[in-house]
Formats: sequence, C-alpha cells, structure tokens
Amino acid sequence: MVVLAENNYGKSRVRLVHVKRRPEQHDLREWTIDISLEGDFESCFVDGNNSKVLPTDTMKNTVYSLARSSSATCMEDFAQELIAHFLDQNPQVTRARAAISEKLWEHLLAGTGPHPTTFVQSSGELQITDVGRNRNGGLSVISGLNNLLILKTAGSEFVGFLKDSLTTLPEATDRLLGTSLSARWAYAPSVHSFQSLRSRIRGILVAVFADHSSKSVQHTLYAMGEAALEQVSEIEDIQLSMPNKHCLLVDLSRFGQDNPNEVFLPIDEPHGFIEARLRRG
Repeated sequence: MVVLAENNYGKSRVRLVHVKRRPEQHDLREWTIDISLEGDFESCFVDGNNSKVLPTDTMKNTVYSLARSSSATCMEDFAQELIAHFLDQNPQVTRARAAISEKLWEHLLAGTGPHPTTFVQSSGELQITDVGRNRNGGLSVISGLNNLLILKTAGSEFVGFLKDSLTTLPEATDRLLGTSLSARWAYAPSVHSFQSLRSRIRGILVAVFADHSSKSVQHTLYAMGEAALEQVSEIEDIQLSMPNKHCLLVDLSRFGQDNPNEVFLPIDEPHGFIEARLRRG
C-alpha cells in the first residue's frame, strides 16, 4: 500500500518592488518571495480532485494585494501578514511558510546629501528571512544575509597547519582575508523589532571580522558568531558560512622586482569553504 507521507506546494520567485511615498522622501524595497503551503491536499495528489487547491497564481496576486494595504516595515512582518492571510482563508492548510530575500537599494548621494527619490544599488548583498507558522501556533523566524563581500588587508595569518607530502601552500603571517559571508540566525519567539536587530547583528559581525586577529577563517568565524550570541539575547543560534576568497601573492622576482605584499591575483575557484553553527551551551 502506498500513502502520501508529506506534501507542500506554492509559488516561487514572486517579484515585488514597493515604494512608500512619504512627503520628505520615498522608501524603496525590492523583494523576491517564495510561498509554501502544507495541509489536507491528499485528494489532489491521489484522486486528481482540486477542490482544496488554492491556485499558485492566486498566491502571487495575494502578494500584490497585501502589499497595497500592508503596514509592514520589514520583510519579517510582511511574511507574517502573508502567512496569516493564507491560514485564515484556507482551513485545509495546516502550515504556511514565506521566504523573502531583499536587494538593498540606498538613496543616491547627490549634492549635499541623499536624494529623496533616487536610489542606487552598490552591493550584491541580499537580506533574507524564512518565516513559518502552524495553524495552532509554532511561529518560527529565521533571518540573515547572503553574499556580503568583505576583505581585510591586515590582521590575518595562517600558520602551523597540518602538512603532508601533497602540501604546497606556504605559511602566511600577513595575508589578505576575504569572504562572501552568509549568515542565518533564529529569533526567539517573543521578538518583534526585526529591522533594528538585523542591523545590530550585521554590525557586530562586520566589526568583529574587521578587528579580529585571525589565525584562520575558522578562528574568525567563531569569534563573529560568539559576539553575536553574547551581545544579542534575542537570537537563539547563528550559522555562518565563509568561503575563502583567495588573493594569491604574485611572484615578481622573475622580473627583477620585489613584492612586499602589495600585488595579488584574485581567484574565484577553487576556494575554501568554512561553515559552522553556534548556539548557547
């Protein structure tokens, strides 16, 4: 006998640009939204009966309709509005989930300050959240960021590592340390001030990366996560991924020149990959 064990369906990559037109300046957000529903959909899978299936096109339209009336000031709040709508309107749904990524637009600096209605996108960094709620409660909010490119030109070394017959990497006491940081943190259930906490956590991670006397990427990753957990009680754990963006010192001796740690060749592949999840003990 075959039974349907688990199922979900939804709409992916719903694109939304939302402009808040305040008198003194406009606010611009660009979001990409994924929606997923779980519930009593066995009749659709087994019998082809679509009477309980909300079309994914309707989910897309719901995003735009709610955006028009939304009071949300951050993507965590908007995700919760979406989830509440789908659970309220669809009794067959037992769990709803909304994942949102945000491209960062900043006010263009023009003249003496930020232009109120013109924006620039200067980074490939994405802000993200993944919000889920069961019909009987059980809200989970996991937020973070992707593709934050950071690099420091001092305060990083890598020595004393394991060597075997295939090791060719020289030890380095003064190297460039660069990474494309991805981070995820889980909020405690009582949290509501998501936007300010996001800025605070991001600031902690970047500050520790900059000032830490790094013995390895692993060493700095741990220091970053440790500081976030120690300084922000509203998060329960944090996961950090830090691929090592290598910059290799160029040998200029064949040209009769020295290279006092100034000329490098950046390479994208292959690269080291370091990842860890930290939580309070």
